[in-house]
Amino acid sequence: MWRSWGKSTVKIHDTSSSPSTHFACSSFKDLPNLCLDDDEESDSSSSQFSTSKKPLPSIFHRVRLASSLLRSWSTRPPESLFNGQSGPSISFPGAEKRIVLYFTSLRVVRRTFEDCRAVRSILRGFRVSIDERDLSMDSGFLSELQQILGQRKLTLPRVFIGGRYVGGADEIRQLHETGELKKIVQGLPAVEPGVCDTCGGYCFILCDECHGSHKLYNDKTGFMCCIACNENGLIRCPSCSCAPL
Repeated sequence: MWRSWGKSTVKIHDTSSSPSTHFACSSFKDLPNLCLDDDEESDSSSSQFSTSKKPLPSIFHRVRLASSLLRSWSTRPPESLFNGQSGPSISFPGAEKRIVLYFTSLRVVRRTFEDCRAVRSILRGFRVSIDERDLSMDSGFLSELQQILGQRKLTLPRVFIGGRYVGGADEIRQLHETGELKKIVQGLPAVEPGVCDTCGGYCFILCDECHGSHKLYNDKTGFMCCIACNENGLIRCPSCSCAPL
């Protein structure tokens, strides 16, 4: 009637054969290894197979690097920007006495238009002579800039100071923030503030020959293109600061 105390129906599993559930510590020197965090264990195990992978720099390291670059820009003399290797130069009359700006006034590409507007605003703040060459007003400026830089695909704006190439929007912003741009333009002749009475600040007026039609009529050949103006029937203003010095 009563179950025998010497026998039991409960089976005890032998855990000595299963390594996944085995817990054995031969000595106390193994305790530090057992107390390691999972992350430390994974790092130590993965370091054996990924020793060539370098950790990414922290954000503090990147901030220190950017600050050191800005300090090097601010302490560098302006002559070092024009060491003969900064870029190509331009040689048309009056370029060495002014800023030459290649830009566009079209709003087709918003980023390009905003960069051109920002650079024009920065350069106009120095009140020096600026030759603003709008590629949307005269396609000849595009061919001219491509020949100077030796590139077919160009981004705008592009700035030349004293006949030497300085850069685009990013370079002008950096130079302006560090104060270098002011040092570069100090030797250029100043101009009086205001807008040209002849062109209203557009640097172009209607052609006197064709009156803006870009067409001329001849009794023998009929209509022909006017050679005195561009494809828009415009010529550069002869009285504003954009005219050759």
